[in-house]
Amino acid sequence: MELGLKGAKVLVTAGAGGIGRAIVEGFLAEGAQLAVCDIDAEALSTLPEGILTREVDVSDSQALTGFVDFAIAQMGGLDCLVNNAGIAGPTARVEDIDLTDWERCLRIVLTSQFLTASHAVGALRESANASIINLSSVAGRVGFAMRTPYAAAKWGVIGLTKSLAIELGEDGIRVNAILPGLVAGARQRRVLEAKAQRQGRGFVEVEAEAFSYTSIKEYVAPEQIADQVLFLAGRTGRTISGQAVSVCGDTRMLA
Repeated sequence: MELGLKGAKVLVTAGAGGIGRAIVEGFLAEGAQLAVCDIDAEALSTLPEGILTREVDVSDSQALTGFVDFAIAQMGGLDCLVNNAGIAGPTARVEDIDLTDWERCLRIVLTSQFLTASHAVGALRESANASIINLSSVAGRVGFAMRTPYAAAKWGVIGLTKSLAIELGEDGIRVNAILPGLVAGARQRRVLEAKAQRQGRGFVEVEAEAFSYTSIKEYVAPEQIADQVLFLAGRTGRTISGQAVSVCGDTRMLA
């Protein structure tokens, strides 16, 4: 399948590890140009040569928008913005969540996407194949008890995505969201381990419970998320916009 991404100018936030790195490697395999930011400087240093990189904490609005402007200037434009940055946020009952933790989660998960989009849209209007792809979560579709900041932010990503799709459609800019489920990797394991420890249960039991709410009883590979991003960013996705695409093994509930 020809995606038509050779030479595409792509910016990925949090692209040095996990899902973000799989996305970066997928675009590289298609011959795209990449600009990548991440909070992990060591992980950034392991990316292939030729990628524009910068250590950025996306909760720092000035650093984040500065990187977007820098990347667009260095690449001479922008065709695709991938908003991948996020954190798990606190795990607690709503009455026990500190306002600072709530605000930090929303700032990293949701506000960062608003900021990158607002600074990238001018360049995207000049592209012949422009798209924004926002990473949400299945928690942005079904909710997530004890994880209200994360779920609220991920639901917000869906609202941002659908609103921007309407607003930017006349400019030829497609905007979509991807909703991963249980994704293989250290981050998902930490979430399940924390739950097991909090409840005094074993990891295997908690993991089995998580999969009891899915039709496909296996982890989603980061590469599967990358495949969906590439499809939406390529000419293959030229009429797809305003969609919240679940890649979650048919997850019906998070608990």
